[in-house]
Formats: sequence, C-alpha cells, structure tokens
Amino acid sequence: MSHITIAFFCLTAAFLAPLAHAASPGPDGEPSGPWRDQIHFVPMRDRLGLPHLLYTRICRPNGETPARVVLINHGSPPDPAVRPTMRPPECQSEAMRWFLSRGYLVVAGMRRGYGETGGAYAESFSGACTAEGYAQAGRESALDLDALVTYATSLPYARRDGAVVVGQSAGGWAADAYDSMPHPNVVAFVSMAGGRGGHQHNQPNENCRPDELARAAGMFGATASTPMLWVYAANDTYFSSPTASAMFVAFTRAGGQVEFIQPGPFDGDGHRLFFGGGGSLIWGPIIERYLETQGAAP
Repeated sequence: MSHITIAFFCLTAAFLAPLAHAASPGPDGEPSGPWRDQIHFVPMRDRLGLPHLLYTRICRPNGETPARVVLINHGSPPDPAVRPTMRPPECQSEAMRWFLSRGYLVVAGMRRGYGETGGAYAESFSGACTAEGYAQAGRESALDLDALVTYATSLPYARRDGAVVVGQSAGGWAADAYDSMPHPNVVAFVSMAGGRGGHQHNQPNENCRPDELARAAGMFGATASTPMLWVYAANDTYFSSPTASAMFVAFTRAGGQVEFIQPGPFDGDGHRLFFGGGGSLIWGPIIERYLETQGAAP
C-alpha cells in the first residue's frame, strides 16, 4: 500500500468487498505520459456507512508546486445499459487539457454504479420524476463528489483548499446539489447543461416533468452558498432554453446565486458542448472569467 493511502485514509480491506477488482484504496500503478496520468481508487462511504471505491483518473499539470484541484463530473446516459461501460475522460481530451494547460490538477471519477466503480446505482429517481426524487438523486451524487474532493485535496501535489467542481448534465446537477450541502474545500461550481430526466424514452427534447425538475432546483437554491456558473447551449436537446430558464428562476428565487449563460447552437446538439470537439473555444473564456471572479485562478 502506498504512503499516500496510509497517510490520508488508513483504510483496510473493508473497502475491498464492493469491488473485487480493486487492490486497495489509493493509486493503482505508476503515473504515465506528459500529464502523469494515474488511476486512483477513491474511498467513500454511503449514507448507510457502507464502503465504496470510486474509479478515478488524476492528471497533473507541469511542475511540482501543489496545484488547485478541478473535479470534472460525468453525466448519466438515458440507456442504463451504457452505465457499466463508461470511463473517465483521458488526460489528452480537450476538456481535461484546457484545465491542465492552465496549471490545474484535474480529477475525473466515476460515481457509484458507473464504469469500473460498479456497485449499485445510487442516483435513481422515481418513475413519476418528482422534485423530491430529483433532489435525492443529486444529493447522492454529491456524496461521491465530496469524497473525491476530500481525497484529491489531501494529495501532496494538490492545494488543500480552493477546489473547483465542474459537472456536465447529471454531473452538473450533482454540482448544484453539492453547492446546497457543506463544501468547505470548494470555492467554485460550474454546471454545464446540468439537469436530470432529459431524453425521456431516449427521445430528444422530451423531459420527464421539467416542472418538478425546476422545483428541485429551488430546493437546492434555498441552501446553496457559493455563486455558481450555469451554461446551456441554445440547441440543447436534453434541457431546452425554457427548461433551463425555469431551473434558473427557481434556484435564484430560493436564494441561490447563478451566472446564467446561454451560448448559441453547438454541433447539432448543445448538450455536447463541454466534451465536444472545439467546445472549449466557446466555454473556455466563460469559465475563465467566472473562476477569476471566484478567486479560483490557477
């Protein structure tokens, strides 16, 4: 077991039961490539106290000075059969490189029920798509995010505070939820096309109770404490402009603070803006300005 694992978590084989393929919490193998790409198994406990290991990619910028952490969070595919096949983005991918080239330490973990993290899916919401169900799904995701931030900011090559959380789609919804919960190590939240219930029955522009989704956004806004950035492209087929605007209104009326940006159409479906090729040319300057206002420059 590495000294990082021992120093930060002092965890034992109790974490091996949920994931037979994971040797132990902490780094797996040696860093490789120009961004020192390395897989880590990040420990967390769910609401029942049961242990899990989150399969996570960590990419390091140039230099040895402890770097500010950026946590990038994935979405949730409409087809549940796709969830086990998901993997963290590569260090060389456009979104990851945008942050790495600016000196951020980039972390991309798979939440419970996705990819090699495996285990039971924790983010289910009822078929009726109620506000309570949507909110609970977000809060479950936020537990994973908190474990990832806690782990990453404890690494010797990371800054201990001032982390940035970025999420796309369901990952953006997780960021909304996390802002409504205690997050002492986080100073900025970016939601790229955040939400839940989009592409109902795998159909574009079909949402499961967008009115309830907006009501859930209001539930988050009532206790959110950090100003957020929300970005929704005009041609997003998961969360249309009216749906995104309704979430914004509910969140801010409840007390949350959001800079709400709606760029023009992108590549046939604006929902792909964050991870799509060339997307950083659009969202990059927007995120950069927001991070500066939050004191979260690298």
